[in-house]
Amino acid sequence: MKEEKVFKDPVHKYIYVDDKVIWDLINTKEFQRLRRVRQLGTSFLTFHGAEHSRFSHSLGVYEVTRKIISQFERNGYEDWPQEERLVCLCAALLHDIGHGPFSHSVERVFGTHHEAWTCRMLLEDTEVHAVLAQVSPHFPQAVASVISKTYPREVVVALVSSQLDADRMDYLLRDAYFTGVNYGTFDLERILRVIRPYQGHIVVKESGMHAVEDYLMSRYQMHWQVYFHPVTRSAEVILNKIFERAHDLYEEGYMFGFMLSPMDKLFCKKLTVADYFLLDESFMQTVLMCWTKEQDEILADLCTRFLHRRLYKFITIDLPDNADFQILRDTLEESGFDPAYYFEVDFPADLSYDIYRPGQTEKLPILLLNEGNGLTEISEKSEIVRSISGLHMGKCHIYYPEEILERIGEDRRRQLREWFGI
Repeated sequence: MKEEKVFKDPVHKYIYVDDKVIWDLINTKEFQRLRRVRQLGTSFLTFHGAEHSRFSHSLGVYEVTRKIISQFERNGYEDWPQEERLVCLCAALLHDIGHGPFSHSVERVFGTHHEAWTCRMLLEDTEVHAVLAQVSPHFPQAVASVISKTYPREVVVALVSSQLDADRMDYLLRDAYFTGVNYGTFDLERILRVIRPYQGHIVVKESGMHAVEDYLMSRYQMHWQVYFHPVTRSAEVILNKIFERAHDLYEEGYMFGFMLSPMDKLFCKKLTVADYFLLDESFMQTVLMCWTKEQDEILADLCTRFLHRRLYKFITIDLPDNADFQILRDTLEESGFDPAYYFEVDFPADLSYDIYRPGQTEKLPILLLNEGNGLTEISEKSEIVRSISGLHMGKCHIYYPEEILERIGEDRRRQLREWFGI
């Protein structure tokens, strides 16, 4: 490449590209598609600034990885294999290329997984594959194996996917910036100075432990204050119910008034990579808008609620016996609402909270390197890390349509007040 390319970025200020492979990958249609997929799913209905895309996040992950590798090379660390630079940068850039629209809701209902689609996009007949194959015939598989965490060198996988990786470091800072909160801020520059390769691992100098504590605390706060915000969860609940209802109708042989391909292939799990490429949030919101006119009243109502932000109300309660919920289910049925689509109990234990729990997750732990060159897992040294490593338990959210209160008698309202405080 004749000259270095530079992107202006609100988080990292500048993103530098001086490899032609990286530049060519950015300009593939599969990577450009990420401009049409939001990074934070339904969070834009809670935090109005959260409109940033997986495109900008992926560039940010690439930039953090580039900075880390540059620091390794400047310091001449023997444990960093310099020949792995390009495969690591490509994996960082492409790690999210398989994300779909509102990806976690789609994945949950239809049994898809973004990492599997990422690998398919790298290995099948795509523009991304063609660019990677120009490096060598085996290069697409090498990049895919970093994504799938089967690559033989841990230091390469760890930079892209571990408990202290470029992915998390970028999305915490980026999500905090665009949601307007301070919870996700931490000293990235300090972490970049104390991180290093050692004996096949990515480790942190023990003197940098406090910067990592700050990072883990930011992660903890962002998950409970932003990612699991109850209003965002309400929007996700409705979105899940939309896909569940549409899938149930499809299984029953319902004749949709509107079925835009490849939505039908998503239902029957026959998507090709070319089909999956068409699934972005512009496509999905068009589908939802058309479904507001469907003959099925439940599907039409759920889509209307989501698009016009008429979200379910929620109450926060201590975890009750399952029998307690029957009162709400009965109330919904009496009010004309099917509990299968208008009722949800959100338990913290059921949420995919990416808490730091060493030894209890496939993610590589955070190791501290002391002055004697010994390695210690961080929670053995840090009281702060130990204190936030327990799962946040004890409360749950119940979601329901507010209109039920307008459709029930005083006796039933009294029951709901006594049981749930509604």
